[in-house]
This record gives sequence, C-alpha cells and structure tokens, in this order.
Amino acid sequence: MRHNKKFNHLGRKAPHRKAMLANMASSLIAHKRISTTVAKAKALRMYVEPLITKAKEDTTHSRRVVFSYLQDKDAVSELFREVAVKVADRPGGYTRILKTGNRLGDNADMCIIELVDFNEAMLAAKEEAAAPKKRRSRRGGAKKAETTAPVAEAEVVEEVKTEEAPAPEAKAEETTEEPNADESADEAKKED
Repeated sequence: MRHNKKFNHLGRKAPHRKAMLANMASSLIAHKRISTTVAKAKALRMYVEPLITKAKEDTTHSRRVVFSYLQDKDAVSELFREVAVKVADRPGGYTRILKTGNRLGDNADMCIIELVDFNEAMLAAKEEAAAPKKRRSRRGGAKKAETTAPVAEAEVVEEVKTEEAPAPEAKAEETTEEPNADESADEAKKED
C-alpha cells in the first residue's frame, strides 16, 4: 500500500527518478529554461527550489549538500555564482511553468519550466508596465495645463501681441473690404 506517499513517481524506480531529476535540474540551472512534460516540471520544481534556497547561503556545507543532489560541479558553481545572486531577495517561487500544448506523438501535456529572474522578455514587459502611461482625457486636462504652464502662455501672448502691432492697418483694410462683400450679398437677398 502507498499510504501518505504523495509525490509523483513518474513511472520510474527511485534511482532512475533521482538521476533524471538531477539531470533536469542541472540543465535548468545551465540553460535557465527547459521544455518538458507538465508532470516532470512539477516534480522538478519540488526538487530544485529547495536547492536554490540552499544556494542563498554560500557556505561549504550548503555547497556539499547541493552537490549531493546535482552531482555536477559546473551546475553547482553556476547556481552559487549567478542564480543565487539574482534570487537573493526573493522569498521563494524561483521557477515558472508555462504550458505549451500537447506533444504530437503521445498527446502529453508539454510545458516550459524556467527560472523567474532570467526571462528577459517578461522583465522588459514588466519595466514597460511600470513606466507611467500618458493618458489624454477631456476632463481636467485644461486645468492641469493652466496650473503647470501659466508663465509659458503669458510669454506666447506677449510675442503674439508684438507681432500683431504693425498688422492692424492691414486688418483694417481687410475688414473694410469684407463688409462691402457682405452688404452686397445682403442687398441681393433683399431683392429676391
């Protein structure tokens, strides 16, 4: 009977399962993201997250404990040098599982498991979302413009007034011509 044995055996005996998870964890640390089935990814998450937590404390003992699980010097050194530094302030949840659909051969649920702080695309999207967006609305926009730039408007008004000073004579001639055109149009309407 398997009372209270809750982890996924993945259809393998214990030595095969441990070797597979160690290899997958080493690949995840080396490449920062791997593609696998959802069941294996969930088992890998339970396997690798405690190791990343151990790597936050860089001592000889923690290195030896992590090496006993991974059995790969390069993966252990990369875990302690790069990964642990990036996740030092994160309290957990170092991996993300993104489902990608089903595999063609056997219709298994596939996914990508990745280290959270190493996905450049999502980090760039998060930075863009954090930047304040400029909104344009009809309400209150004029009030903000008046309060922020009354000096600039005054300067513009003075410049316009100085440019218009020689122009009133030309405007007077234009205005005298326009009423004549309007008067002739009014007289034509009255005659009809």
